[in-house]
Amino acid sequence: MSPISAILFVTFFIRCVTTLASDPDPIQDFCIPNPKFGSLRTRAHPSLLPCKNSSEATPDDFVFSGMKSAGNFSNTGLAAISVNPSIFPGINTLGMSFLRADLKVGGINPPHFHPRATEIAYVVQGSVYSGFVDSTNRVFARVIEQGEVIVFPRGLVHFLMNVGDKPATIFGSFNSQNPGLQKIPAAIFGSGINEKLLEKAFGLSPKQIGIMRRRFDPKK
Repeated sequence: MSPISAILFVTFFIRCVTTLASDPDPIQDFCIPNPKFGSLRTRAHPSLLPCKNSSEATPDDFVFSGMKSAGNFSNTGLAAISVNPSIFPGINTLGMSFLRADLKVGGINPPHFHPRATEIAYVVQGSVYSGFVDSTNRVFARVIEQGEVIVFPRGLVHFLMNVGDKPATIFGSFNSQNPGLQKIPAAIFGSGINEKLLEKAFGLSPKQIGIMRRRFDPKK
């Protein structure tokens, strides 16, 4: 990425996060989590982290270096590094989180959604078929190239597939520090839903349901 492109991306990234922020507004400049305490769970904010004294904050609290290279790849060809306040203290209470996603050639990020956040994805390199499905089951999808951005509205199913001839890298940002993640295949076949219901819903045989459960149920 050229220096100019990097500056434009960072500016865009910040503007989007500021404009779309959905978490509660902070009541101080920043809140570096105090490692001496665990999360405080409340109805309004399920992952509130107590702050340490602002005088104890350091520059390192506001810098994250864990996205320089790809993470570990799954069997779908996806490597994702999710960044939230638990590993990047400086973004706590700022209403944002982000990730780096890498896709091998032909790799996919299966259909999934984030119940608490809109996502904006920027293609750093590669060609990625990407899109989402709205509540009328209409698909909005196309191939996005290096330098392009796509938005996934909050709570809508979306997906990614590398259709290029080289690895792809995507940076995504969320307007919540706790966006949540629900993977459709695992939610359906790996959650313990009654097998008879699944057979009727998808027209699958008991044997086929068993195959899908063994594939997506982490307990089996």
